[in-house]
Amino acid sequence: MPEHTFILNGRPVTVDIEDDVRLLWVLRDVLGITGPKYGCGLGVCQACTSHINGKAFNPCSVPVKDLRPTDEVTTIEGLPATVGKDLHPMQEAWLEHDVAQCGYCQPGQIMTAVAKVRQAREEGRDISEADLDEIRNVCRCGTYHRIREAIVAGAKKY
Repeated sequence: MPEHTFILNGRPVTVDIEDDVRLLWVLRDVLGITGPKYGCGLGVCQACTSHINGKAFNPCSVPVKDLRPTDEVTTIEGLPATVGKDLHPMQEAWLEHDVAQCGYCQPGQIMTAVAKVRQAREEGRDISEADLDEIRNVCRCGTYHRIREAIVAGAKKY
């Protein structure tokens, strides 16, 4: 089998797996990283949202062959290390605003929120209602109001 190397949550990893296996399955089934959830497998629900090189992406839609050895994949498990804390400020905001009900979508929601805040900051501005409207992660429990509040609060913390 072919070898694929990339950086996962700050550490280089190499896996022996076929080229066409989606990264979500490599993360979950091969590497034991279960934060990114399987929902639709098509990049629609975004329950698996993680970061690649600091940008949000859906590993259910990316074959492992598309990763380069220098690509940095960050999952919810590695998010706190990006700020050197036990919890990322966005995770803290999620707890403070009691966002989660079933919790299934929350890792993807948080990863999307962090990427969206980062994008706004790179553009030299605060996160806006228009930015929040662009977020398309699906929450079956319907906690969207609390999600939006937590994103705004989390953005103020870092």
